[in-house]
Amino acid sequence: MAKTHKITLIPGDGIGPEVSGAVVKIVEAAGAATGIGFEWHRYAAGAEAFETTREYIPKALYDSIEENRVALKGPVTTPIGGGFASINVTLRKKFELFANFRPVKSLPGLKTRYPDIDLIIVRENMEDLYAGLEHEVVPGVVQALKIITEKGSTRISQFAFDYARKHNRKKVHAIHKANIMKLSDGLFLRCARKVAEEFPEVAYAEHIVDNTCMQLVMNPYQYDILLTENLYGDILSDLCSAFVGGLGLVPGANLGKECAIFEAVHGSAPDIAGKDMANPTALLQSAVLMLHHIDESATANRIQTALEQVYREGKTLTKDVGGTSGTKAFADAVLQAMEMPQTVSA
Repeated sequence: MAKTHKITLIPGDGIGPEVSGAVVKIVEAAGAATGIGFEWHRYAAGAEAFETTREYIPKALYDSIEENRVALKGPVTTPIGGGFASINVTLRKKFELFANFRPVKSLPGLKTRYPDIDLIIVRENMEDLYAGLEHEVVPGVVQALKIITEKGSTRISQFAFDYARKHNRKKVHAIHKANIMKLSDGLFLRCARKVAEEFPEVAYAEHIVDNTCMQLVMNPYQYDILLTENLYGDILSDLCSAFVGGLGLVPGANLGKECAIFEAVHGSAPDIAGKDMANPTALLQSAVLMLHHIDESATANRIQTALEQVYREGKTLTKDVGGTSGTKAFADAVLQAMEMPQTVSA
């Protein structure tokens, strides 16, 4: 009997149901070919969940993630300047998903300004301004508190260097603004330096965040792993996604000691929802990260190899990357590629 993995699935809203539907179909086909199965526990979140449960994150969803310890999440709309809190941030806090892991790697056959990009952003996921500690002091004056702790900074630094050692990455840059934020970012740097001493085989450097933006645009190849606080990492990960074709291609993982949530980093794009136009690549590559996380690398490699083959051929791509195909046609092309003899992707 095939081994079955229980996965909490949050399809999301906007284009979420379309891309998550395509990804589930591909993951199940890859699993069937490699002898594993999946049991998906589906839950809504955000405005859609509130309509039926009066909760933006239903208790049943919390319970499912706590039980399964792994979730795959499509995009969920977050209101701007009001409304309910970010579902992403709330889930990260709830399950202490302290590491945001965002690999940025070029896909074959896709022409971009910078070929052969291979960067990783390791972003602290719990602190900084995203702690959400803000209040109105007097009308017209709002105060927001930046929270940086030794525990959080050491923990994310350890994660970055552990990953570098395990995967033979050569360099870690700590990204900061310690020239201005001398106490908070200074603490972050002291923790990173201390951890770096335990990994002499990994080169360590520090760049100020505004200079990093310029350096990335001038020469992204000088970087390998970027170790960042929460806000800087959020901004830099979007910047770096442009090197490989945009947010529609880049995966993301939120990792903690007990649970992990894998998600596409793009928005819900309500303007194209239901039009069979969305690119499922970001969520599919997030699912690949998820499969590696649950020790199903053969299934993960099968999907990644097929995905890269579709991009290499360039015949069935979605409009955002210069093609003319829709979501369903793209997913079918990946499924067809999986049926062909494969050379395992590295």
